[in-house]
Amino acid sequence: MRVRNLIIGIVLGLNALIVALQWHQLLIISLPLLLLALYDISQKQHTILNIYPVIGHFRYLFESIRPEIQQYFVESNINGRPFNREYRSLVYQRAKGQTDTRPFGTQFDVYRSSYEWINHSLSPCATSSSDLTVQFGNAACRKPYLASPLNISAMSYGALSKNAIMALNKGAKAGGFAHNTGEGGLSPYHLKYGGDIIWQIGTGYFGCRTEDGEFDEVKFSEKAKHNAIKMIEIKLSQGAKPGHGGILPAQKLTQEIADIRHVPMGQDVISPAAHSAFSSPKELLLFVDTLRQLSGGKPIGFKLCLGKKAEFFAIAKAMLATKITPDFITIDGSEGGTGAAPIEFTNAVGTPLLDAIIFVDDVLRAIGVREQTKLIASGKIISAFHMAKIIALGADAVNSARGMMFALGCIQSRTCNTDKCPTGIATQDPARYQFLDVENKSTRVKNYHNKTIHHLAELLGACGINRLDQLERQHINRRIDSSTTTDYETLHPSVAQNCLIAGEDIPQSWLADWQNASAEHW
Repeated sequence: MRVRNLIIGIVLGLNALIVALQWHQLLIISLPLLLLALYDISQKQHTILNIYPVIGHFRYLFESIRPEIQQYFVESNINGRPFNREYRSLVYQRAKGQTDTRPFGTQFDVYRSSYEWINHSLSPCATSSSDLTVQFGNAACRKPYLASPLNISAMSYGALSKNAIMALNKGAKAGGFAHNTGEGGLSPYHLKYGGDIIWQIGTGYFGCRTEDGEFDEVKFSEKAKHNAIKMIEIKLSQGAKPGHGGILPAQKLTQEIADIRHVPMGQDVISPAAHSAFSSPKELLLFVDTLRQLSGGKPIGFKLCLGKKAEFFAIAKAMLATKITPDFITIDGSEGGTGAAPIEFTNAVGTPLLDAIIFVDDVLRAIGVREQTKLIASGKIISAFHMAKIIALGADAVNSARGMMFALGCIQSRTCNTDKCPTGIATQDPARYQFLDVENKSTRVKNYHNKTIHHLAELLGACGINRLDQLERQHINRRIDSSTTTDYETLHPSVAQNCLIAGEDIPQSWLADWQNASAEHW
């Protein structure tokens, strides 16, 4: 009855409006619609508008706001992509200092295949988050770095706005964790608040390049010795677009960014797919040693998305041949994020993080250098359980990009490549990023980090563990089907220590790739 009365009221109101309006007022309303209809009928680009003039525009309107409709009115808490509402809300709540507990039990189906959990202990212990630190730097490193197990993953100034970069760095400073610059180079905004920096050197050598795009040792050395820079990371490839250079769309390139990167204005900034400073596994390790010397002895590592296994075996052989080991290797899963990438690369190139971290961990153990090289994992890691799982499978520490973006206020609108980010994070439009408050957002970044590490400590304590290196594959269980479960040690048994050096107990699946690998070429 109430609905019927409402409809009747609306109809009567519209009739009264039509009666009240004079003819010229009606003309003002109808003329633009008539002109739009004539345009729709005459244009040749959109068949829908030819057939359905005027009303056809609603299709494009709804398509443009479809992600928001999907997010807020269609998705359940656990079926959204790339990140569901359960985990987005978790970050928002921890960042804002709100209640992050959940009532009424899990919404996940614990009997579905691929469901995972961690084994707890009947003898839990008290574990302090202050004890969960990771030291980077092997015997060849003169300036080791004591890091948090959770740090900000590589996101460049250019991909992100200056306010976003400043908020991330100020949050890192306040929370005592590190901030990776991304391959876009070291900007004043990375240094403004004094947060610890991991300087990433990509194939474009932005910030340390010559006029023709080659690596410049002098420029590198000058910047690498800055006190805020704690580690240097050579980017070989990234998860979202492995084998493809980084992309900064022209619409996001400002004069300031062009000056920082030493690139021309008015065109997409596309990094080469490969480095010019080295072209073989041996040369990569020699480049690691060169950067170590030029930086004054800081930890040097490289980042890659695992591709052909024979090529990583080639790096392993180069470590044995040169006696040079990186201080760390960052493994980026193919599920990693990016501001802009071809869809074929995003969806179908590269090894997922879980498989990659297990393989790399095993290979380093098999050549006897695992204790010298720390592993950092990156790719869809949001919660303390995500961290505990990937550390149990072989990582020492974790980098998060999209988690930190959610802490800044990202709503997953997926407009990073258009310069129209509605939250001022992934844009160079001052009309948008000026409203991103650095002070407020830096506090949220710090809160998210610190609360996640707190929950990681609680999770370890529940398992009777007080150190990260006590996490093992056997702690993580996976459901195979409705009636079968197993742990990851059973799924992926650890290889024998030094087996590749001894030539014994080598996994059968490794033999062909190990034999074909060469330290002299990829």
